[in-house]
Formats: sequence, C-alpha cells, structure tokens
Amino acid sequence: MSDSNSTDFINPSTFILLGIPGLEAAHIWISIPFCTLYAITILGNFTILFIIRTEPSLHVPMYYFLCMLAITDLVVSTSILPKMLSIFWFYSREISFSGCLTQMYFIHCFSVTESGILVAMAFDRYVAICDPLRHSTILTSPVVAKIGLALVLRGAILVLPHPFLARRWPYCRTNIIPNTYCEHIAVVKLACADISLSSYYALSVAFFVTALDVLFIALSYTQILRAIFRLPTKDARLKTFGTCGSHLCVILASYIPHLFAALTQRFGHNVPPHLHFLMANMYLLLPPMLNPIIYGVKTQQIRVRLLQPFTHKGT
Repeated sequence: MSDSNSTDFINPSTFILLGIPGLEAAHIWISIPFCTLYAITILGNFTILFIIRTEPSLHVPMYYFLCMLAITDLVVSTSILPKMLSIFWFYSREISFSGCLTQMYFIHCFSVTESGILVAMAFDRYVAICDPLRHSTILTSPVVAKIGLALVLRGAILVLPHPFLARRWPYCRTNIIPNTYCEHIAVVKLACADISLSSYYALSVAFFVTALDVLFIALSYTQILRAIFRLPTKDARLKTFGTCGSHLCVILASYIPHLFAALTQRFGHNVPPHLHFLMANMYLLLPPMLNPIIYGVKTQQIRVRLLQPFTHKGT
C-alpha cells in the first residue's frame, strides 16, 4: 500500500457499517421486527419508570434497582437501534470515527453496568429473604444510590480503555465494518498494528465481569434457596420463591442469549456468517425488550397499577 493511501487511514474520518452482510437485499424486511422490538423496548421501559415514579408503594430498593435496569436498557438499545434502522431504511452507513468510538463505549459500558445491576438485585432478594428484619436498615435509599453510582463507575472505568486504545491504533487496511454497530473487536481488527493489548484487555474484562457477576448471583441464590427450604410449609416456600421469579427470568433473558451468541461465535464454524451477526445484535437487543414485559407480567404491584385505568373504566 502506498504511503498516501496509508496516511488516509491512519485516522479515518468515517467508518462504513455494512449492516448484516449477506442479507443486504432483505434489510428493509429485517428492519420490521427490529423496529417493533425498539418500540416495545421504549414503551415498556418508560412505562416501568412512570409506574414506579408515580406509585409510592413501589419506592423500595427492589424497584429502584428495576428503574436502574430500565434506564440501562434504554441506553443500550438507543445506542444501537436508531443507527441500525437508518442503515436499513436510508442506506446511511457512514459513522464518524469519534461517533463510532462513542457508540462502542456506551454499548459496552452500559452492558457491564446492566450485569452489575442484576447482581445488586440478587443481593436485594438475598437480604429480603435471609435477613428480612434488617432489609430496610441495610438497603436504605442512600445505600441504593451509592450502589447504583458504584455500578456506573465500574462500567465506565473498565470500558474506558477500549476507545482510548482503539483511537491509538493506525488504520491502514479498510474502514468497512461488517456489522450494524461499532463492536469493539470488529473495530480494532481493522488496525494495521499489533492489537494484542486491546484483545487481551477486552477478554479479561469480559471474563472478570461475567465470571464474578454470575458467581455472586449464584452465591446469593444458594443462600436464598437454603432459607426457602427451611420454611415450614409448602405455601410459604412457594410464596417466598415467587418474589424471586421476575429476577430469575430477567437473569435468564440476559445471560442465555449472550451465552448462545458466544458459543455460536466460538464453535459454530458451519453457521452462516449472517446468523453470527444476527445473534450479535439479538443478545444486546432482546433483554431490553423482555425485561419490562417480565416484570409487568410477573410482578403483581406493577401489573395492578398498569391495569388500573382499564379496570376503572370497566366499573
């Protein structure tokens, strides 16, 4: 490659997002479920926030954490879907270099934050079931606020090296990203330099966050199950376990798509490339849609408040 061409890509002004390679002809049709998914995500999470804000009985730690989860879901989905839909609808594939790094940062930062919120919610259930008399004194509003701030700072600090390292590398190959968003590894792979530092750091953060968070959640639920099985009656056990149902469903909705995408990426050598890209999008976009539905359906206080206008009309 000539020096002039190399210079052009040392600091690329824009990247080109291809969308879903191999399915370009179907982009307009693929946009329909993604647009529906985004609409449900926005409506569901804002509804959760509104109900908790206006219902004083829901001003407790469990629902404060749910508000944090809803805000995080809104940030992650909004970081991805508007640009994705502009690619599908208007062929607006260009994204500035700074815009790409900003999108990368927000996606990864708030994904890490969301994982931490699930741990905080597990801790809330642990205290509520294993030490109910001290629940209100342990998880006070200031403590919940500090936990939320710590989780945001954890995500912000752990992910901060991603864009800084990505900006540092020279780009002399191409500026085309075969995806719908600026995923970290997809961006740094375009660099014409040794990116081992970026790769090892990203792998370390992913392992550190996922392993520790899953471990803490597992430990919390081990103690919760031990406390539940010590209850004297079956009805008491079912009722107590029912208070954890929504959180367990959200954990499964968050980690199973991620795990499936990772396994497909690692072992699915015969899987068509466009399915890899679809999975990479769905594991980020499905949980923000499912979380408010799960809590709306399985949490009685939210369900009653949500149906209240319709029941009043009926009477």
